[in-house]
Amino acid sequence: MTSIELEERFGAHNYHPIPVVLSEGAGVFVWDEDGKKYFDFLSAYSAVNQGHCHPKIIGALAEQAQSLTLTSRAFYSDKLGKCEQKIAQTFGFDKVLMMNTGAEAVETAIKLARRWGYEKKGIPENEAMIVVVGGNFHGRTTGIISFSTDPDSRRGFGPYMSGFKVVPYNNVSALATALQDPNVCGFLVEPIQGEAGVYVPDEGYLRKAKELCEANNVLLMADEIQTGLCRTGKMLACDHEDVKPDILTLGKALSGGVYPVSAVLANDDIMLCIKPGEHGSTYGGNPLACAVTMSALEVLEEENLATHAEVMGEIFRAKMNAIKAKTEVVKVVRGKGLLNAVVIDETKGRTAWDICLQLKEKGVLAKPTHGDIIRFAPPLVITKEQLEEACERITEVLLEG
Repeated sequence: MTSIELEERFGAHNYHPIPVVLSEGAGVFVWDEDGKKYFDFLSAYSAVNQGHCHPKIIGALAEQAQSLTLTSRAFYSDKLGKCEQKIAQTFGFDKVLMMNTGAEAVETAIKLARRWGYEKKGIPENEAMIVVVGGNFHGRTTGIISFSTDPDSRRGFGPYMSGFKVVPYNNVSALATALQDPNVCGFLVEPIQGEAGVYVPDEGYLRKAKELCEANNVLLMADEIQTGLCRTGKMLACDHEDVKPDILTLGKALSGGVYPVSAVLANDDIMLCIKPGEHGSTYGGNPLACAVTMSALEVLEEENLATHAEVMGEIFRAKMNAIKAKTEVVKVVRGKGLLNAVVIDETKGRTAWDICLQLKEKGVLAKPTHGDIIRFAPPLVITKEQLEEACERITEVLLEG
């Protein structure tokens, strides 16, 4: 049986992959089982910001794997405190709580905000509310899908958890009204909505959201799992508006795509609301994760990937807009840094899926999201020459037919 047939036979059918079987990766490139080389323009949903198999990160992984991989939090390790210090000082927070996956980080942030609401804001027990936005994507746990507006994520998995209020994204007026409820403890938002199709809010939206949260004694909870770590041209997408959230969630590129690592950051008055025994994870903050994370953050800083992503993103959008001027197939180009989307007019004879299959044949891997949107997010280490070559291939496909 082929690799694809094995997955179909023995794996759950909860994904619909592009039909390519990858076996090797380096930098911005991946190779399939037959040795064909591709540009990776998905970066494992921004987990591989530092490029595939970055030698410094792999070196840290290999070195740590030979000494100690896991202690659980029943004991101290010689890596966790150093890693927590690195993360906390990089992003300017007092405390860090390390987990494994992005969804775990979001669930942790929800628990933390609720506990703060009860202990510090005085919300009556079991009445805490968290305001979220339409089109959100924070994971697919039963808690998170309780406030999802995506039917595919939500349908058929109830009953759902209460305690969430959905308001429109990028709507300051609706947010202002929702935050007036005295039982609201947090506002959870992606600075740019990635999975929804790279929706960039109006300039000033996050700043106004922060002001409204402060005025109503509500925690601003920024999910930067996909938008953070240099992807949008700043270390955090919130940095574009000089906004500091009260609770920050990170994941994906926190390990450079090498190991599952996520983190929740907050200052002492929030983080210390959770006491020993009230939250945890066997693998959270394990020595292997810590070694990898410290190295991954160093790569982002040493290679100045935020500034590079900003410059490369401007080039990419300019080239996509040049295509848009020549064909009705492209309806919209949007994004920030190297997190971008091209919206396809599927009435012109080709679907976004069709185009992604054609891109695969040209040696560029991308994936549709929400039907007619193609997300383009290459590793941030991509050079100008590599970006231009990939854009030439994308241009050829989009201008076909």
